[in-house]
Amino acid sequence: MSTSAIQHVKRMRGGAQSHLMRCEDGHYYVVKFRNNPQHERVLANEFLATRLAEQVGLPVPVAEVVDVSIWLVEHTPELTIVLGSNAIQVEAGLQFGSRFVVSPVEGQVFDYLPPEMLDRVRNLETFAGILALDKWTCNADGRQAAFWRKLRERKYSAAFIDQGYCFNAGEWTFPDFPLRGVYPRNEVYGKVSGWGSFEPWLTRIEKLEEDAIWRVAGEIPPAWYGASWDELEALVQRLIERRAIVRELIQAFRTSPRRPFPEWREEA
Repeated sequence: MSTSAIQHVKRMRGGAQSHLMRCEDGHYYVVKFRNNPQHERVLANEFLATRLAEQVGLPVPVAEVVDVSIWLVEHTPELTIVLGSNAIQVEAGLQFGSRFVVSPVEGQVFDYLPPEMLDRVRNLETFAGILALDKWTCNADGRQAAFWRKLRERKYSAAFIDQGYCFNAGEWTFPDFPLRGVYPRNEVYGKVSGWGSFEPWLTRIEKLEEDAIWRVAGEIPPAWYGASWDELEALVQRLIERRAIVRELIQAFRTSPRRPFPEWREEA
């Protein structure tokens, strides 16, 4: 299944040079294109990691395949990728879309909240869950979140965005380091008191059925990974094996010089 883009809205910030687009299903999507400056595999990474996060119950945007027509590209001068001093057209065809967490006409989205406002985030505990997922998938980038609220709401919700550097971006390798894939501020982990703070997400990762992982991988358009099923198959097999070491990877972060969990109690 896919949805078709019908209107360009604006260029987004970030290394992948994505664009916000309105689609025929009535939703807005942040669309990453195959010829982005990072790697075509970041589209596969986004789809796979976001869908897996969704399966274990984490708040992530809906991941969708977005069909961008040649006509729309040719009639939208803003649909470009900037490489140095040159601007080239984005590719037409099937691209990755991350549904905008709230419609621009219905609410507000921020990519950062100061520490003194984090008590207004209603699901702050999910930062522990996404940490487990980032360690499992070896996110080579810092964890990014969008904080959103509908108009007239006081509290925000966190949604975890930008999974493109999971699996070490285009490399599809797993060079684990304690400070990779973590949020830049310790305040979001302030209520982590032990292993129980990572539930239910950690156990769901450890017990996620192999067939569920394979099903998600099978939905990725082959063009996003060079039609090399053998390499995608090897990636999935590594993911299946890595379910058993997620606690070990979290522990390495816990005992790192950053000391992210000041309230940790061994008996918790």
